[in-house]
Amino acid sequence: MNFLDNQAAPIRENRLGVGVAFGGTCREARRAASQGCLNQARRSFSQTHGCEFTLSLAITSTFRNAVIVMHGPIGCGSCVIASAGGAKGYRRLRDPAAEGLIWLNTNLGENDVVGGGEDKLARAILHADRKFRPEIIVVPVSCVPALVGDDVDTLLHGLQAEVGAKLVPVHCPGFRSKVMATAYDDVYHGLLKTLVRKNDDQSNEKILNDELQEMRRRYIAGRTVNILNVSSMARADELELERLLRVLDLRTRFLPCYSESLEFRESLESALNVSVCGTHDDYFLEHLKSLFGIPFMIDTIPIGPRNTGRWLLGVADRFGLSDRARRLIDAEETILEEAIVPYREFFQGKKAFLSGGEVRIVATAELLRYLGLEIVGFKGHHFDHFSEPAFEELPGLEGTVFLVGTQQPFEQVNLIQRLKPDVFVGHTGSNNISARQGIPILPLFGNSHAYMGYAGVFEVARNLRRVMLNGSFNHLLAEHCPLPYRKSWYEKDPFSYIVDH
Repeated sequence: MNFLDNQAAPIRENRLGVGVAFGGTCREARRAASQGCLNQARRSFSQTHGCEFTLSLAITSTFRNAVIVMHGPIGCGSCVIASAGGAKGYRRLRDPAAEGLIWLNTNLGENDVVGGGEDKLARAILHADRKFRPEIIVVPVSCVPALVGDDVDTLLHGLQAEVGAKLVPVHCPGFRSKVMATAYDDVYHGLLKTLVRKNDDQSNEKILNDELQEMRRRYIAGRTVNILNVSSMARADELELERLLRVLDLRTRFLPCYSESLEFRESLESALNVSVCGTHDDYFLEHLKSLFGIPFMIDTIPIGPRNTGRWLLGVADRFGLSDRARRLIDAEETILEEAIVPYREFFQGKKAFLSGGEVRIVATAELLRYLGLEIVGFKGHHFDHFSEPAFEELPGLEGTVFLVGTQQPFEQVNLIQRLKPDVFVGHTGSNNISARQGIPILPLFGNSHAYMGYAGVFEVARNLRRVMLNGSFNHLLAEHCPLPYRKSWYEKDPFSYIVDH
């Protein structure tokens, strides 16, 4: 795979055949995906959708020692206001000296739609470099300059000699793809073209190399695992995965989220790249293998005991450490089993509905079923083959409802009304809708809590029990803040607006 000669990454509808419209069962969704039929479906009516530009900021706004210069109207990217405070705190969990989020906007208006916005972008980049002195300046390109035809790449190439920061273009106009996750490829495309490079500077190379130092470097690189994190991971999740791999004498490096420019260059000094979520990472990992020969592993996400064990064994097997990994898994599962006993009685017979990224919700379902809950339905942002490993660890759900749709709250509330779950486990953006149906809500992820590994299972159990015991606020929401849908909609088939061709 190598798309780096192109200005932007290809959209996922073309590259992966991703589907964003489906209503049926898990069995039917998996069959349709295996036959390449999912990307043929659409909706005759759609209520809200995701945006590549917004999702690209979820990654780029985490970079340390970086400034974001958003190229677009002032409203584009305003969502980062909500995450600015948290971004500073979460950065400092990795680096106590890290600064908060710094972002600028070119504030394109009507005149710029006619005359173009390249001059504004150039002035904004020079201002950002001189005032803040960052190592990286990320330039996300929104819908307006993409439609107008601003030649951002040529502009940045010409400015690179005038600034100290590395300039990273991210072409992520929201109109380009219906698969919001294309944004991950957009970001990685920009990183691969600018930051992920071998050091070609030979000026400081010694005439006589220190052989012992070189051996040490190669030894460390040979036991280093790059773990591709996601912006929704907590620092506690990273520490848990680091703890498990340290037992196997493996060194970990987390990127791209909360990383700085040096870490991207150092990422080439590793023996294996490991995905936490294939939905995020495959574009980056395929290119790293193609360009630099670094092998990679994309399997399940380490949420729930079965998925964590599978993920851990997958990594260990690449280093010939499978026996050690099995002993570690047995020990961890024994401790976890004892710790979970007091919670199982409470969860027995309770029903859960999950909404969010397809890989994450299926893996989280394994965790919830381990705790004793019954899974009554899923709603995934999209559907592709990356969820298959998680499904393999979750047998017996072939007839469970699976809705595919980015946002589409009208379909979600219809399903919830029919299935009547005891708890809704959902992605940010969909939780408020079901909260107004009076259902207790557990966020699908959160930077303040652990979800991954064996520690994550116990943390989810504690938080889920607390949430389900304290549902009065959501009951009041349902009583005083009714949803805007007519009664007749709840009587219709929730999939009635999904067209198969």
